Amino acid sequence: MRKADQKNTDTSKDKPTIAGVKQGDKVKTKKVNTGADKPPIKAPKTKHPPKEPLTSVPVITEVNIQNLSPETEMEVHHHPQLDHNPKPWKEYLIEGFMIFIAVMMGFIAENIRESIDNNEHVRQLTSQLVNDLKADTLQLNDIYKGETRMVKYNDTLVTLLQQPLPKADIKKIQKMLANSHSMWLFHPSAGAIAAIKNELHLKQFSNSKIISYFSNYERHIELLHTDQDVNLQYQRTYIDPFLTLHFTPANMVAAFDTLSQPTAQIRNLNQDALNQLAADMVLVRIISNELLTDNRKAKKDAVDMLKYITKQYGLDD
Repeated sequence: MRKADQKNTDTSKDKPTIAGVKQGDKVKTKKVNTGADKPPIKAPKTKHPPKEPLTSVPVITEVNIQNLSPETEMEVHHHPQLDHNPKPWKEYLIEGFMIFIAVMMGFIAENIRESIDNNEHVRQLTSQLVNDLKADTLQLNDIYKGETRMVKYNDTLVTLLQQPLPKADIKKIQKMLANSHSMWLFHPSAGAIAAIKNELHLKQFSNSKIISYFSNYERHIELLHTDQDVNLQYQRTYIDPFLTLHFTPANMVAAFDTLSQPTAQIRNLNQDALNQLAADMVLVRIISNELLTDNRKAKKDAVDMLKYITKQYGLDD
């Protein structure tokens, strides 16, 4: 009991005291009115419900559209009532005429555009044809000069071979024989002609005489190529065997060298071989003259076509 009383006395010393009040005195406390005992004040009734806190989520409720005021009514769009009364026949006629005009204008514009494109394409092809014909003309002139010299060599050789073997000029015969062993091949520029043939459906070509010029030119070129083939065959058949049988190696080299002269030495040559060569060279001379004739025909066709193209399509010569 003493220990318990001692503990109680010890704890009483630690309790706080009010200033001016001794320990053990009775303190009078005043009751403070906090409003908790009073009845709750009723909020006045209003027509509008109290506002909800800002943190609350609005609740979507059904709204009776009939009870809405004119200010809150939703705007409703109505489809206009179209007038389906028949139009006067003049309006249909005008609309049809306008559609016809639009279609015709589109058709005319398309034809104009196509005509411009075709004219440009035709101009390009004809310009290329002019260049090809000019190149062919220059080539034919060069070939004609070479073939003219070859014909002169043939004539001289035939005359020399008419002499008897003891009087024959063996050196000159060898040189003329080597000069006759040559040819000039003609390779026409056929690119533009082939391209135009693929475009003959164009009215610029179909309404012209260009196809007839092509026909004449190609026919004479074909004859010229035939002459060249025959001339090559004659050289291999008549001239080459005589060269390999009777020329010495040294004379063979000297005969085809423009700066050298062959010697009079020749192998296994007799009068019959000389006469046979003379007869063969007559055939060679004939085909050489045919080459000249067909060359001039092909050149004339090229020149005539060149004049026609430049005049027909308004190109510079």
